[in-house]
Amino acid sequence: MSATTQSPSAPNSRTTSKAVRLFGDRRMPVLATALLFLVMYIASLSRYQNYGFAEPQVFMNLFIDNGYLLVAAVGVTFVILSGGIDLSVGSVIGFTTMFTAWLVEREGLPLLAVIPMALAVGALGGFLMGYVIHNFEIQPFIVTLAGLFLFRGLCLVISKESISIGDSSVTSMAQAQVSLGMGFLSIGAIVALVVLAVAFYVLHYTRFGRRVYAIGGNEQSAVLMGLPQGGTKIAVYTTSGFCSALAGLLFTLYIQSGDPLHATGMELDAIAAVVIGGTLLTGGSGYVLGTVFGVLVLGLIKTVIQFEGTLSSWWTKIATGVLLCAFILIQRAMTARKKT
Repeated sequence: MSATTQSPSAPNSRTTSKAVRLFGDRRMPVLATALLFLVMYIASLSRYQNYGFAEPQVFMNLFIDNGYLLVAAVGVTFVILSGGIDLSVGSVIGFTTMFTAWLVEREGLPLLAVIPMALAVGALGGFLMGYVIHNFEIQPFIVTLAGLFLFRGLCLVISKESISIGDSSVTSMAQAQVSLGMGFLSIGAIVALVVLAVAFYVLHYTRFGRRVYAIGGNEQSAVLMGLPQGGTKIAVYTTSGFCSALAGLLFTLYIQSGDPLHATGMELDAIAAVVIGGTLLTGGSGYVLGTVFGVLVLGLIKTVIQFEGTLSSWWTKIATGVLLCAFILIQRAMTARKKT
């Protein structure tokens, strides 16, 4: 009669399987970012409790001061989910500030007439880049890099100097506040939250959103399934161009001027927010809610530096770089687990 023995490696195998499930969970990067933000916020509350950090308005200021970045990052989320990249975001934002300031301040057009024109130009730029990427089969990095130089050059065509906006309608809209009891939000922050809600619905509850995930996950399989690959790609870059132009309008309200150097490098901040928010650079996996936490983490870093008072603003870039490397390593671990 033989005795039944249990393998000593069974607990290890169970632990390994749990680790595999953990790293294979698509929600894990988003939860990690949310946890990071929570830990950072609690630590900041403890350190700066005597400096007014606990005021609800400090939290709401994260949306007020970063509303334009949130809108731009939402557009970039669509692109990265589809497996692409958009380097023209910052230049489109800068061009929109110049375009708006020029038409309102020097041409005397009302702001309400300029807004649809600026959005149309941004969407058209995104459409053209998406069209070139799909029909000429050129890498998105190259096409959007060309878009970066094009829109930054158009800024200088309008004016080589900064254009301040003194229009009363712009000033009143920029200073408008929406009271929420314990604090207030600006018009820009409200618009950013509306864009976020629309993007969440589109990505998770519409056929177009499912196509974006499918193309980013496996483009060849999406083609074999009969999904409109070309139309989806073009629509994704059009969406990014539209969001970049809208972010430019919000940035114009925030800064109340146009300048050829506005938003230089902001495309990198938007991409960093998306990656820190848990969206895979390879596409097909991620959540727009993660992008929100990515933007909030970057905004909280800037707020902490302001409260600290002794740190240079360059620490924002250093902290962003460290976080970006950490989340890329998490992504690498996730993709490696999936392959095994």
